[in-house]
Amino acid sequence: MSAEPLIPVHGGYRKLKSFQIAQLAYDVTVRFCDLFVDCRSRTRDQMVQAARSGVQNIAEGSQAAGTSRKTELKLTNVARASLEELRLDYEDFLRQRGLTLFPPNHPALMRFKAKRCTTLHDVQTWVAEEHGPTRTSTDNHGPHTVPKPEELAANAALSLLNVACYLLDRQLAAQADAFEKEGGFTERLYRVRNEARGRQEGRRS
Repeated sequence: MSAEPLIPVHGGYRKLKSFQIAQLAYDVTVRFCDLFVDCRSRTRDQMVQAARSGVQNIAEGSQAAGTSRKTELKLTNVARASLEELRLDYEDFLRQRGLTLFPPNHPALMRFKAKRCTTLHDVQTWVAEEHGPTRTSTDNHGPHTVPKPEELAANAALSLLNVACYLLDRQLAAQADAFEKEGGFTERLYRVRNEARGRQEGRRS
C-alpha cells in the first residue's frame, strides 16, 4: 500500500471552529438585518451575502482540499475577505448612528465572551439580559448607560467575526505552509505514481 493516498482526508468543515463561528455570525446577521436594517437598503443584502459567503467558502474550500490545495487556499481567502467586509459593515452601522463600538474590556462584551454562545438563541438571550430590567445602571466597573439592542447585537456580531477572522488567518497560514511543502494534486499524483512504479519494479527483481 502507498504511504501517501492519492486523495487525502478532506472535508470535515463542520468540525472547524472557524466554520461554526462564521455560521453563527451568519445567523446573527440575518436576524440583525431583519430587525435593524431597512429592507430597501443595499447594505442589508450585502451584509447577508457577505455572511453567507464566509460560511459557504469555508465549506467549499475544505471539500476542495481533496484534489486542490490551491483551490482550498483561494476559497479560504475569499471567506476571510467576506467576513472582513461584514466586519466593516457592522462598524459602519455603529459609527453612522452614533453608537458605541465596545472595546475588548467593555463589561457587557466581557460577559458576552464568557457566555460562549453557540446558537442565535444564546446571543438573543444575552442581548435581552444586557438590555432588560435585571441589568442595573451600575456594576463592578462603575456606572454605565444601558446599550440599545442594536448596539449590543452589532457588538456581539463583531466579537464573533473577530474570532472567526483570527481563526481563518491561522488556517490560511497552515494551508499556505502545507501547499509550499507538499505541493498540489499534480505533485501528489507524481509521487504516488512513482511509488507504484517502484513497487512494481521491486516485485520483478
